[in-house]
Amino acid sequence: KIFQAVVSSVGQDGTIYIIPKSLEIELDKLMTEIQSKFRCLGLLEPYCWKKGEACVVRGSDTMWYRGKVVELSGSNIGFIERIPQCHLYPTTLYTGIPPFCIPCQLYKTVPIGDFWQRDAVDCLQEVLKNGEVEIHVQELPDNPWGKLSINLYFGGMSLSSFMAYQKYCIAEDSEDIAKLGLLEGGILVSSSYVLPSLPVPGDTFPVRVTHLVSPKEVYIRLDPSKNCVKQSDAEGDASSDLELKSLDEALNWCNKNVKSLPRLTLLRTEMPCLAEYNDGLWYRAKLLSIEKFNPVQILVQFVDYGTFSVVPTGRLRHIPNYLLKYPVQAVRALLAGFKPASNDKNVERIPYAPEWSLKALRAVLECIGGKQLSASVHAVSPDITISLYKDDKNLVHMKLIEMGLADLDE
Repeated sequence: KIFQAVVSSVGQDGTIYIIPKSLEIELDKLMTEIQSKFRCLGLLEPYCWKKGEACVVRGSDTMWYRGKVVELSGSNIGFIERIPQCHLYPTTLYTGIPPFCIPCQLYKTVPIGDFWQRDAVDCLQEVLKNGEVEIHVQELPDNPWGKLSINLYFGGMSLSSFMAYQKYCIAEDSEDIAKLGLLEGGILVSSSYVLPSLPVPGDTFPVRVTHLVSPKEVYIRLDPSKNCVKQSDAEGDASSDLELKSLDEALNWCNKNVKSLPRLTLLRTEMPCLAEYNDGLWYRAKLLSIEKFNPVQILVQFVDYGTFSVVPTGRLRHIPNYLLKYPVQAVRALLAGFKPASNDKNVERIPYAPEWSLKALRAVLECIGGKQLSASVHAVSPDITISLYKDDKNLVHMKLIEMGLADLDE
């Protein structure tokens, strides 16, 4: 069974309390009735409470809630809290109405150490607090008061996968793996991008710089005509009948059919995916890290450009297998022959590369921005290192040398 719900609270033991969206109106009516009937301050005279006894509880928001004595558990929302007796009132009213909240546990998900650690519970509370989620029921409890075993999705993301990515648990996401859309003949195919073939060291070849990280670090794009695949390579894919020959054609087809692609449910560093850019189009990307929790924001890199962006989970989709057959078009490279100037007095520095001034970054951008350049490879390990030339065959970095923003590095 699948249904929408709201997370009302997360217990200190990691129990997730949910209220089905279909019950919200009925719960609101009951809460209104309780507030109208109980206008007292609570039971001020001594009273001998019994474990499991029904009562109403004045919460920290001054609202009255149904409860029972455990230490104290709010039956409507699942929240457990120690409360002074003067904020309680015994009653047998409403005991015939079942609790609206459902205690749940994540299906086939084992916390590290066999119980949810304090920081893991804090993470669950931050991610799920009052959030709307999708519930996939996997197993019913052995008794009516037990925990429902579920797969929970927030923003399309699997909570089990999310917590496993954060190393709080070990999850067996069999249902999510089936959603990947990467199955061929029952076998999970490669889920990584193909790297492009680089020209022979010493040869000069045309390139464009798609992303400038620093004066020393760039992402270059090779001749896109080399990033085509034969029709036979795409046999068995959803797009094979369309004779997609280039990456641009494949992405255009994918953008027209993006609504049919499942939202991303798994998290894995370097995992290929589709991500929506600011222009509203979808491009190939890979996951890098989680930047924010509430709401969840993911840092991705667009592999055909080298650029980075932080996006919500709603702007991520599983990538069709046929898009993995094309080599990535942006290659990270370091520029050879120069280093930061030892006497650069410019105060404004690049925050993530303080050895370089912003003036040097602007100077390089002026030389390479939107221009057809050429390059030659010096080394491919440990990093790809190249020389970058302008259309007049002069080295790009010579302008930095002339401006005193860089020194030659022999």
